[in-house]
Amino acid sequence: MPNGEGMKQISWVAAGAAAGWAAARLAGADRLRVLEAPAAPLLSFTPQAAAAAVAGSLLLRPAGAAATAALSGSALAAAVLARAIRSPQPQAAGPVLRVVTANLLAGRACAEAVVSLVRHTDADVLNVQELTAAAAAGLRRAGLSDLLPHEAIGGPHFGRAGSAIFARYRLSDGLPFTRAAVAQLSARLELPDGHRADLVCVHLHAPDKLLARWKVARWREELAALPPPADPPRVLAGDFNATADHAQFRRLLRLGHVDAASQMGRGLIPTWGPQAGRRCSPSTMSWSTRGARCWPPPCARWRALTIARSTPNFSSPADRCGVPRSSGTGARRRLRRRAGRRRGH
Repeated sequence: MPNGEGMKQISWVAAGAAAGWAAARLAGADRLRVLEAPAAPLLSFTPQAAAAAVAGSLLLRPAGAAATAALSGSALAAAVLARAIRSPQPQAAGPVLRVVTANLLAGRACAEAVVSLVRHTDADVLNVQELTAAAAAGLRRAGLSDLLPHEAIGGPHFGRAGSAIFARYRLSDGLPFTRAAVAQLSARLELPDGHRADLVCVHLHAPDKLLARWKVARWREELAALPPPADPPRVLAGDFNATADHAQFRRLLRLGHVDAASQMGRGLIPTWGPQAGRRCSPSTMSWSTRGARCWPPPCARWRALTIARSTPNFSSPADRCGVPRSSGTGARRRLRRRAGRRRGH
């Protein structure tokens, strides 16, 4: 086959791949059971696919292949770039709540770095995922109990590590989940002025295998089980193993939550490496975003995410969430108030 003819065929294959990716992203291919297993992990790389399609439109020959790549790249860029444009919500009038979330990589993160981040950001809440017993002890030795003396700790998740919520203020039992198999660690934060906030430390199974249908199905079920916004306001922060390029995650946002990083124009900052396909870990909220920032990894491969939120001034702090009660929580929790110096009271 002549070299020119071969390059033409390669150009059309590349343009077809870009068009197929754009169609999968715009149609929400991860919503379709027959396509979700390959689509869910691949769609994490949509920003890279958008850049490649735009670059390809300048390099491909013939003109038809270049035009196809250009149209596909434009469609993908339109879907992606909104997350890099700051579009904060109207500011609420209530108190500010600062939340830090970090995945500790099965306890391998540097405890001193995590505690230093909490101190530097003056955080009111720390959500951690993949917390081991040794890591919890290390955080306490590094002084976390002095900063955030209240804690709710969940049992092992994925069979090796658990999750935890550490807080400056008192914690009580959190939101019920109707199915224990998809439950996430939750606790209610009692603010000194009488306001409350429901916290959920999210850690979902990763849809990271192209043909692992069971993993994608579990990830889909866990996303679907996350609660909608309500009063008291809810903070869902952690490791969603999802991006706004997943239709399943966009369904969660359509309930009324907002992605904190995207609201502040930081939705394209990677938080996990060395692979570059993961975007800034979504943290969804049902109230006004004041700020969001991704921080360098605390001796692990994930970046930490800090969110500052303004809570609405409710006429009454009464619980009106209307979520059905259930005895299943998916993990045994222990709520414990730690003695020690407390800041912010």
